[in-house]
Amino acid sequence: MKRRRQKIKNRKNKNAEKAGLLKKKLLIAGGSVLGGLAAAYLGTALYFHFHFLPNTEINGVDFSGRTAAELDGYLKQQIESYTLTITGRGNVTDTIRAEDISLSYKGDGEAEKLLNRQNIFLWPAAFLGKEVSSAKPGIEYDENALDAKIRSLQAVAGEQREPASAAPEFDGAKFVPGKENQGTAVKTDVLTQKVRECVDSVSAALDLEEAGCYKEPKYTSESPEVQAACDEMNRYCKASVTYEMEKPVVVDAEVISGWLTVDDEMQVTFDKEAVKKWLSEFGKRYDTKGKTRSFTTADGRSAQVTGGTYGWEVDEKTELTALTESIEKGETVTKEPAYCENATAASHGAQDWGSTYVEVDLTRQYMWYVKDGNIMMETNIVTGKPTPDKETPQGVYSILEMKQDKVLTGEVQADGLPEYETPVDYWMRVTWTGIGFHDATWQERFGGDWYVEHGSHGCINMSLSDAEQLYGMLEIGTPVVMHY
Repeated sequence: MKRRRQKIKNRKNKNAEKAGLLKKKLLIAGGSVLGGLAAAYLGTALYFHFHFLPNTEINGVDFSGRTAAELDGYLKQQIESYTLTITGRGNVTDTIRAEDISLSYKGDGEAEKLLNRQNIFLWPAAFLGKEVSSAKPGIEYDENALDAKIRSLQAVAGEQREPASAAPEFDGAKFVPGKENQGTAVKTDVLTQKVRECVDSVSAALDLEEAGCYKEPKYTSESPEVQAACDEMNRYCKASVTYEMEKPVVVDAEVISGWLTVDDEMQVTFDKEAVKKWLSEFGKRYDTKGKTRSFTTADGRSAQVTGGTYGWEVDEKTELTALTESIEKGETVTKEPAYCENATAASHGAQDWGSTYVEVDLTRQYMWYVKDGNIMMETNIVTGKPTPDKETPQGVYSILEMKQDKVLTGEVQADGLPEYETPVDYWMRVTWTGIGFHDATWQERFGGDWYVEHGSHGCINMSLSDAEQLYGMLEIGTPVVMHY
């Protein structure tokens, strides 16, 4: 039994010796591996003391594992072949080359600085992410030459069209923000600064638009000031004033838009002088007082009459106030324009005296009284003697006064007495200068060419019975048309 225990003990001792030996071998092997790894790590770190780390990008180029000398050579080559491309509006392109400005490479140890800046002991981490750097090589150039090149750029030497701000535009129904005009004018100081920055940083391209080198309009179509101006102008354009003429005349947004202006500060002006001018044209078109009218005579012939005191005449001053107030309030109104006192007619149109009137044919020495389009009376007459001082004036007038037993008096002569004093039974005044219808019992006959030698001082002479008949038919205000 004792011997058996000894054998077991000896066996255990041998196993322990084997285990210890194995452990020792493992430790030696592990140490060797660690030593090798450490040596490799340090050796690699030493390598990257002279080379750029993996995943190193400089100025957009992969420089992984490359030396500072290689970077220095690359930068020098880049400077020697440098070209700055400048792009302006309208696809206008200019270039500035290294030789144009005597651009040369100084170096300044930039490559070494970048290399020394990296942490070589973190080289394993470099495999996990990209390191992006930029190198700013030292350069020299002729500043005067660069200034000369800048002055010769198409954007500088070419046409300088100043920008124009957006402004309200009428689209046929309302005002909307118009489009601004960018122009081509540059801010020379900004452009010069941007070009210098590009050259200093050896940048290859400069977009003048993106760099903010152009003068900008004060207001764009998106500016709130432009929209506010549109809103204010549209407030005026809400108005609609309809004048009841032969054909309605409408003052609406299309017309009003032409009377609205906006200045450089987007301040809106309602041009009342433009309204006044429009009313003047309106009056010229629709006023009939004193104008030549074409018409059909009572016996169916075509004729014209010019002059007189009867007809439409717009009171432009009064209507200017009324129209501008309606527009400023944005009102919708249907109305007749304001007319001057005693300056209205029976209807609109060429024959504005309507269908009830007296017509006198000065050539044929004949007259008609027409009522509601029907001839109620017609007769021969005698008008003024055809001399400048006595002829009966043509034109459209109206009956101003009606009296019986009237004494007609002529102009006072040198002796202090009137040229004539003639009593008449029926007096129907046509003008305040003394022209009218009346009975003339002294006339031997009427019509024909009797007036040439025996004409009146301008009045329309009638027989007593005809004067009485006409007097009984007329009213104050009845139109009188006298024509040749």
